[in-house]
Amino acid sequence: MNAEAVATLPRTPLRGSVVLFMSLAAALGTSALYPLQPAIAEVADSVDARIAVVGVALACGPVGYLVGLGLLVPLVDRFSPARLLAVQFGVLAAASAVCAVVERAWQLGLVIGVVGACSAVGAGLSSVAGRLAPPHRRATILGIVTAGISAGILAGRIVGGWLADEIGWRGMQLTFAAACGSVALGCLVVLPGERGATDRGYLETLRSLPRLLARDDTLRSASVRGALWFFAFCAVWSGLAVALAEPPFAYSAERIGLYALAGLSGIAATRVAGAWTDRVGPRRVLLIGLALAGFAALVLGGTLSSTMVTLVCLALFDAGLFAAQVANQSTVLAIDPASPARFNSAYMIVYFVGGSLGTAFGAAAVEWFGWTATATIAALAIVAAATAVALGSSPSAR
Repeated sequence: MNAEAVATLPRTPLRGSVVLFMSLAAALGTSALYPLQPAIAEVADSVDARIAVVGVALACGPVGYLVGLGLLVPLVDRFSPARLLAVQFGVLAAASAVCAVVERAWQLGLVIGVVGACSAVGAGLSSVAGRLAPPHRRATILGIVTAGISAGILAGRIVGGWLADEIGWRGMQLTFAAACGSVALGCLVVLPGERGATDRGYLETLRSLPRLLARDDTLRSASVRGALWFFAFCAVWSGLAVALAEPPFAYSAERIGLYALAGLSGIAATRVAGAWTDRVGPRRVLLIGLALAGFAALVLGGTLSSTMVTLVCLALFDAGLFAAQVANQSTVLAIDPASPARFNSAYMIVYFVGGSLGTAFGAAAVEWFGWTATATIAALAIVAAATAVALGSSPSAR
């Protein structure tokens, strides 16, 4: 669809209250993937399984999320956001409720897989922002929605752990189910009801995702650099947990979890980066964000013994990479404003694969090479992403 046709598409204005609801919904949907992680020992006792077995069951969540990115996010281009996302939140509510009554680890794995798939609603909401936001405010609105996703990643573990202590992990899952059910009703009332303008069939859309990466230089470049820095992000955070759990630190899981509070800075950075991207373009935001994160990763490699310096560096690290993500994703959503979801789906799949590799690498690398080498490798991945931005064609939210 050409630019003139896109310009004439009917749009439901995304009022401030609608964008705020989208951000809160993205936070809840994303957080549903994480609340059982702090309670893994309690879950293992409840279902009479070893912690390692429950860990495998919980790993079905990220697998389901990857499936959701590929199969569910592209639907945003075809169907009413209000109805589609209401259904996804409804299924998420039902799956969370079923999770509260499972008795076996294999049952938990199946249900968590469904939860993971439906928790891709955050990517769906960012696609809605890409399709319905006015071009001059696309990155700003995307930044607000992304702030919700970032908050969900952080709050899912913190709130989940707190609720599990207060009312048990089953009661915690029922609480999440009730919240998702309420948001499902809110989607029907608050979100735009207009269907997407694409005439491309669903199966054709799915088949087109690999071709998009092969043929579209903007999408491919954005996906590669995004995967590089998400690899670095996940390597640092997974490696940090291992490094702090071992001597000479030997911190408890609760104390290690508190380091995640440094990620609060990333939530503020997404909103600022969105507005700045609309003003100065994504390239400058990308380079500054990556420079900040790369520097912080290098310093982290040598200052783990200082808690205050570590927390400051983690805050800068998260802020830089979250800002880069908003700027980068805005270029993806602008490739085809009439049907951005399939481009966003392809981008997020590559991005998530990079993060999954980083999670696996970070935990193992601390054992193999030590924390300093792990943080340095993460910094080099960020430098590679920044080099790709600097040497490539100027990304623009067109």
